[in-house]
Amino acid sequence: MGVCGYLFLPWKCLVVVSLRLLFLVPTGVPVRSGDATFPKAMDNVTVRQGESATLRCTIDNRVTRVAWLNRSTILYAGNDKWCLDPRVVLLSNTQTQYSIEIQNVDVYDEGPYTCSVQTDNHPKTSRVHLIVQVSPKIVEISSDISINEGNNISLTCIATGRPEPTVTWRHISPKAVGFVSEDEYLEIQGITREQSGDYECSASNDVAAPVVRRVKVTVNYPPYISEAKGTGVPVGQKGTLQCEASAVPSAEFQWYKDDKRLVEGKKGVKVENRPFLSKLIFFNVSEHDYGNYTCVASNKLGHTNASITLFEVKTTALTPWKGPGAVSEVNNGTSRRAGCIWLLPLLVLHLLLKF
Repeated sequence: MGVCGYLFLPWKCLVVVSLRLLFLVPTGVPVRSGDATFPKAMDNVTVRQGESATLRCTIDNRVTRVAWLNRSTILYAGNDKWCLDPRVVLLSNTQTQYSIEIQNVDVYDEGPYTCSVQTDNHPKTSRVHLIVQVSPKIVEISSDISINEGNNISLTCIATGRPEPTVTWRHISPKAVGFVSEDEYLEIQGITREQSGDYECSASNDVAAPVVRRVKVTVNYPPYISEAKGTGVPVGQKGTLQCEASAVPSAEFQWYKDDKRLVEGKKGVKVENRPFLSKLIFFNVSEHDYGNYTCVASNKLGHTNASITLFEVKTTALTPWKGPGAVSEVNNGTSRRAGCIWLLPLLVLHLLLKF
């Protein structure tokens, strides 16, 4: 429904309207368009929804009557407003120009508008088409989804706008950002854990900035242990065994030795669990602690395990280093005794000469 599409006038007004139309476009005279330099309406007018549209018509002093029409509805005839829509106002009515303005334009205002004039008993018209552009808007989009690895997913992003917006999907991940679809629908067959993350839907039509929404896709998969290395520790020292596992949902960890589960609170042993890491800590390693341990990681999709060894490392006693030129106490003592042995003959000779 265009401007003034809903126009309710008393029957007397309808009679007046009919009479004025007869004066404006006499019966039996064909309506001509484009056969003279006037009236000359502007080219097609393109405005965004909510803006104002100005419709101008160039005329000359031979024109006796003028009017603006929207399809079959009269908006203005001369200076008289025939439309009840308060958004339609007269801008100018001079010997050279006849123009109106439609404020706060909406999509139902789009369509043809006619400038009609009367001169020398010949009606003439010129037409302009009003085009209304609408910013893109995403009206429907899939919710965040959690799915098991290997299953199929379908994401939907419905957008409206004038002209019709282009919809694209992108995968946002720490490794890369890439286009995955140029359609309202995104289908992924046999999804993998690498395909988890945010999927961004963008709707654009060059009327305004693109509209962007995101859908979070969580891909569930069973645990796999990425790191589990044995370690060597001397007796009496602190030792730690580590077990790292990747999983969605996060894995739960358990530790075993010789098929016996180690529980929190055992004297001298502590278990620290994080979402992707578990530590088995020995505060004072004894001979009894050495051996093979099993780390088990599990979630609702499955479990896995790895064997880790705590082994003994022997310590060696080292003589303290005293720096260059230092002489050990053993060598120093030997040197003093050697000196005394060489002095003894000299003392004997001295005594013999004296007597």
